[in-house]
Amino acid sequence: MIWLRKLRLGFHLLRGMLVCATVFPWASAHLRERLIRAWSRRLLAICGITVDVQGLPPGGAAPRGAMLVSNHISWLDIYVIHSWQPVRFVAKSEIRSWPVVGWLCDKTGTIFIERGRKRDAHRVLHHITEVMQQGDLVCVFPEGTTTDGSQVLPFHANLMQAPVSGGLPVQPVGLSYVDAATGKPTLAPAYIGDISLVECLDAILKSPPIRVRLTLGPQLMPQSASRRELAEAAREVVVHLSAGAPEAAREAAATFARSPLDDGLPTAAMS
Repeated sequence: MIWLRKLRLGFHLLRGMLVCATVFPWASAHLRERLIRAWSRRLLAICGITVDVQGLPPGGAAPRGAMLVSNHISWLDIYVIHSWQPVRFVAKSEIRSWPVVGWLCDKTGTIFIERGRKRDAHRVLHHITEVMQQGDLVCVFPEGTTTDGSQVLPFHANLMQAPVSGGLPVQPVGLSYVDAATGKPTLAPAYIGDISLVECLDAILKSPPIRVRLTLGPQLMPQSASRRELAEAAREVVVHLSAGAPEAAREAAATFARSPLDDGLPTAAMS
């Protein structure tokens, strides 16, 4: 029954707020990560969603000190990624004023940017570079909007300046939502067009169980690349990952590594 699952989601949201208010202020970074991961997994379970992480060697650790770039389909993307590895997302500043959600985003380390203000963009780029150098994993959705998952839009290159300036890796990730029974793509989680959050949630809760494929690709090192070249290479890798073609993603990353940029040094490394 949808109303019962919505009730469970409401209690889960309240529990998250309570933890953020009472535990986060004194918790270590490791404990905060554990709590965010557990809370996100529980939210997905209530929604009937399981996550299948691919591309990471058995027992392999999540990358650190990198920029994670992914295609963007749903509001669920945040919790799918958090359920694998808590990261620091970059989001528009308007989200901070959203009831409940904005407060939770702020408490879980989201980096807010005022789009359209060049001075704030410079501040955020400096901050992103700084936290990545400290070992944080920062996630951006370079498409700048959501899609139904059938395509990956061109990547905006502005935030790619952070890994370029810091000489830090970019970790491409591909997301795809499929029917857990048939393996066919599902549009239920797509948060697109004029659909409201409530309508999207209803579609998810009415849908048969959903499986999300979260596929990690080879890391890209921007040693000699411009931010635009890096964005184009990252998008190509994400296109293949989201389509379930990891071999093609590795070939695209290897091609980028061999590109004769500047002095011809390799600009990408296989993870």
